[in-house]
Amino acid sequence: MGQALVQSIYERLLRTHGPQGWWPADGPFEMMVGAILTQACTWTGAERAVAALRAADLLSPAAIMAGSETEIAQLIRPAGYFNAKARKLRALSRFLIEEFKGDPSRMSEVPTDRLRQMLLSVHGVGEETADDILVYAAGRPVFVVDAYTRRIAARLGLCRGDESYAVVSALFAGAMPPDAHILGEFHALMVRHAKHNCRREPRCS
Repeated sequence: MGQALVQSIYERLLRTHGPQGWWPADGPFEMMVGAILTQACTWTGAERAVAALRAADLLSPAAIMAGSETEIAQLIRPAGYFNAKARKLRALSRFLIEEFKGDPSRMSEVPTDRLRQMLLSVHGVGEETADDILVYAAGRPVFVVDAYTRRIAARLGLCRGDESYAVVSALFAGAMPPDAHILGEFHALMVRHAKHNCRREPRCS
């Protein structure tokens, strides 16, 4: 029943909203930067911060490490918590340089479970951000769990809403084909639906 319901949710959301084309970024590193900047921030604010980094030619691991933390923080002010996020961006950039010579495409050489643990060891990267990077930048078949996912799943009786991240992620990933495109699209559709329909005060009965 649970698996059939999850599949039905995906099919109905796709039919209703259409493909979302996530993650909106020019390349894997920009996507990873966006994943950091969207923490506790609207996409609009994160997008403005990414645009500022792009205009300053600071959208590569090497450029982030060459720039000062103060400069980066000022550029990403629209994303909020800018001092903390500047440190996170530098930690992520340092990680990519040390582990993958600054080239995110080299992540393809590392098995998914190992890569996830490596990402989680980076300052500022939690489970949601790590899985954002895995599915949208590295093309791995994982399902991202966020507040929107939990809200919809709880309202449809799939879970209580207080389960661990791993339990909720496995609930969705286990019901779908192990395909990064499908799982990424599913997450994007859940975000779209929660923002516009299944809101804190739902637009339905």
